[in-house]
Amino acid sequence: MEIVKDELFRAIQVREVASGKFDQSIVERYLSELPDNPLLLDVSYSSLNFKDSLSAFGNRGITSDYPHTPGIDAVGRVVFDRTKTFIPGAELLVNGYDLGMNTAGGLAERIAVPSEWALPLPEGLTAWESMALGTAGFTAALCVEKLLESGALPEDGEVVVTGSTGGVGSIAVALLAKLGFRVAAVTGKLESADYLASLGAWKVLDRDTLAPFASKAMAKPLWAWAIDTVGGETLFNVIKSLRYGGGVAACGMASGAQFHANVFPFILRGISLLGVDSAVLPIDKKAEIWRKLAGQWYIGNKLGIIAENIGLEQAPEFLARLNRGHGIGRYVVDMSL
Repeated sequence: MEIVKDELFRAIQVREVASGKFDQSIVERYLSELPDNPLLLDVSYSSLNFKDSLSAFGNRGITSDYPHTPGIDAVGRVVFDRTKTFIPGAELLVNGYDLGMNTAGGLAERIAVPSEWALPLPEGLTAWESMALGTAGFTAALCVEKLLESGALPEDGEVVVTGSTGGVGSIAVALLAKLGFRVAAVTGKLESADYLASLGAWKVLDRDTLAPFASKAMAKPLWAWAIDTVGGETLFNVIKSLRYGGGVAACGMASGAQFHANVFPFILRGISLLGVDSAVLPIDKKAEIWRKLAGQWYIGNKLGIIAENIGLEQAPEFLARLNRGHGIGRYVVDMSL
């Protein structure tokens, strides 16, 4: 099958319009402008992640060259696969690797990627649900798995989740609640307390609850386990306030990439700091996590609360919202709108 190279498709394009100033717009691109990768997908849905907002506003640590199309998530049907790994029409899921970073990403009607980046859409998930979860839900699942592998049990006590109204945090709250844990959801958006309660949060706390811990070497032990999605000083304030033998799965840096630490929580309480990466996991491990999200960890009844449907034309507005820290839950980009 030959690909029509002059076929046009819609995509978001981020351009540097002045030094340090970036513009996001919807453009029409030719298939010939995509990377020369063997797998071409007709994208049905994508989603917005914090990393996409960084790429969209010129973070060179995420994307080095512009113009660029962000979007680290995509689901769609095979148009063509030169490796013959997938047949035309097969519904595939791509998240992570270099998609949307320095490879033209999922905020477009077409993507061209290496075949080894793609997975069949797992049975039990619709295409929309896969993007309502997306990298955020995938990361939340990895965080939960880290806690479970470390021995976390519901009877241990509360699990604190920081950045709980964000994409990762929202899904972490819902997933932990499904698994029987009591979740203390920490947020800077207390007006979203009802939203978090609807996801299963046992209590909702203002992020200022953690602020007094900053001046202490250790704090009163409050929580058994934790998922931290924001990084910075918040991460170590959580570490200080964990009970003996606890651990925190750390996956984000919205509040900063650095924090000041001491060894006391680690050597006096045996606390574990559990790093989580979702981008470059081996594909078989990715498949395992997606099967869990489609099976025993399915939270489809909560995804309608967490995720909002938007069209590609709306994506620049919502990327700006995420960049300002004003996002709630997840945003699914429906290419049919």
